[in-house]
Amino acid sequence: MAYWLFKTEPDTFSIDTLKQMKVSPWEGVRNYQARNMLRDEVKLGDQIFIYHSSCKDVGVVGIATVTKASYPDHFQFDPESPYFDPKSDPNNPRWFMVDIEYQRHLRLVSLKRMKANPALADMPLVKKGSRLSVMPVTEAQWQEILTMTGQF
Repeated sequence: MAYWLFKTEPDTFSIDTLKQMKVSPWEGVRNYQARNMLRDEVKLGDQIFIYHSSCKDVGVVGIATVTKASYPDHFQFDPESPYFDPKSDPNNPRWFMVDIEYQRHLRLVSLKRMKANPALADMPLVKKGSRLSVMPVTEAQWQEILTMTGQF
């Protein structure tokens, strides 16, 4: 099992939305590096921090689990979708997604607090210029963030 952080803008898709849906595809990733992680590294059973970005309270807000490993993101083929990619070929899909299942809300662990924690200094999220929507989290970083919630 591996650990991940998935970023989302809560106005588009939030931890509350995931809780209501119970299981949801994580679609719309249109960055090649993030795509490669979804396609090649994110596996069934992996644990995910849901991270709200571009909002008032930026940070880790919940946990989800991967319930379906990588498969082609069908929105890339839908001309009506904002995720449509006219250069993508159904015989050689360009974009992939996974399904995730809601596990629980967490007390917010803000980006500011994570940046101030020396135990998280090597985490891609806290490094300048890191804008990926999918990024790995080490087991030690996972445990440190859980501890920071004050719930564990």
